[in-house]
Amino acid sequence: MSTWQSVLVERLRLALGADVNIVEALGEVTLTVAAGDYLSTCRVLHDHSDLKFDIMVDLAGMDYSEYAGVSNTGPRFATVLHLLSVSHNQRLRVRVFAMDDAFPVLSSVKSVWASADWYEREAFDMFGIVYEGHDDLRRILTDYGFIGHPLRKDFPVTGYVEMRYDPEQSRVVYQPVTIDSREITPRIIREEGYGGPR
Repeated sequence: MSTWQSVLVERLRLALGADVNIVEALGEVTLTVAAGDYLSTCRVLHDHSDLKFDIMVDLAGMDYSEYAGVSNTGPRFATVLHLLSVSHNQRLRVRVFAMDDAFPVLSSVKSVWASADWYEREAFDMFGIVYEGHDDLRRILTDYGFIGHPLRKDFPVTGYVEMRYDPEQSRVVYQPVTIDSREITPRIIREEGYGGPR
């Protein structure tokens, strides 16, 4: 572990307690928190003078139903945040799992980092993760009448319905998907040694 990582881990343990779940791998530090402690932990990360993670760079939903080809036995849905402390020049990844796979709910961190607003809306739209306390949680990328969450690993690639404009009815109509599965990119087989030295 490099110097900045060991300093960060020590500061996290002092601010959050010695039993926090911290993993250092590939030159990055990841803090995994329980869903019930998520909002309070984020406030400490933002406000504590030894941490000062004042910028939330990214927030993303995750679906761990299958990970690296192996079925997951723990909670399925998670939110991952990437934080930056400008004053300490440190970065941190925070991960929190939603406890209910059927209806994943986590606290909103919009009150801590205003930039979480659209990121949480995107994770809600794409994964169905509900952020409790978010004042404007609605779809941001899909149509308002869209059913489902496209980035869930159980969502069909082509969706369930398609919409088109019907000139006879002079409006947009929804109908069952009529797209046939096809291979878009043709398979190209090159002779041995293709593109090598001449």
